[in-house]
Amino acid sequence: MTTRKAPPLGPLIGAADLAAEIDRSNPPEPLVVLDVRYRLGGPPGRVDHETAHVPGAVFVDLDTELAGTPGAGGRHPLPESEALQAVLRGAGVQGTSRVVVYDDSNGSAAARAWWLLRWAGLAPDQALVLDGGFDGWVAAGLPTTAEPSSPPAGDVVVRPGGMPVLDAESAAGLARSGVLLDARAAARYRGETEPIDPVAGHVPGARNLPFTDLTGPDGHWAEPKAVAGLFAEHGLGQGPGSPDDTGPEVGAYCGSGVTAATLVLAAEYSGIRPPTAPMALYVGSWSNWVADPARPVSTGPTP
Repeated sequence: MTTRKAPPLGPLIGAADLAAEIDRSNPPEPLVVLDVRYRLGGPPGRVDHETAHVPGAVFVDLDTELAGTPGAGGRHPLPESEALQAVLRGAGVQGTSRVVVYDDSNGSAAARAWWLLRWAGLAPDQALVLDGGFDGWVAAGLPTTAEPSSPPAGDVVVRPGGMPVLDAESAAGLARSGVLLDARAAARYRGETEPIDPVAGHVPGARNLPFTDLTGPDGHWAEPKAVAGLFAEHGLGQGPGSPDDTGPEVGAYCGSGVTAATLVLAAEYSGIRPPTAPMALYVGSWSNWVADPARPVSTGPTP
């Protein structure tokens, strides 16, 4: 799939555009950059942040600050509103801030942070993802620093509910009546392997769209038309410029509610779902689904 230079407005922003925003002496809104680099199983992204990061960026940990305590609700459940508000205020987020998030791999951690900001009540034009992430920033020859950032305290108020959320029951219903997309690798969807959770397979009726199909090897997002084409294979949307807000209800899940956020972002980015009708996210995802042994499990290549 081909890649593109991201537009200056959400939900993606290119490295050059972010650099220009950082350099502006009088930005129209306060700008906050969040470093959410993350690797499943470690090492912690904070180590990378302390070595080099986008100037002014504040590190936020996905496991401990952008998710609640793991348990039956999943490995990355929603954080408590008060706890998330404290994290965002500590990072300097104001009620009027534009917040740009980045990771350094496939965009999934940044997508989860973007989704959480929108869930917390930030407007669509306030939450952006850096196309290409930290690696794209470095490849563009832009400066990095190891200097710690100490932003003034923010005043953002977290208002939950800005993005639609599915639980196990509503996800099962959506798989029957609408479209539920499984963002995991095809082998995990088929139940051939399961490296993390105790049961292999997928939610009955769910369709497979691996999140890795949305970005190229350099971490940049594919062209909107190509992304829309992937969704069209599952009967969603008519491509950029034709938001599918009258189409079937659609949701996404993955292993723990992180990588599926890329599908939510991609649906908006490609134009098949407008910000007014976003794709729903099953936050608990497969880690929550299999916590109840009574829930059915399907295997194989078909829903």
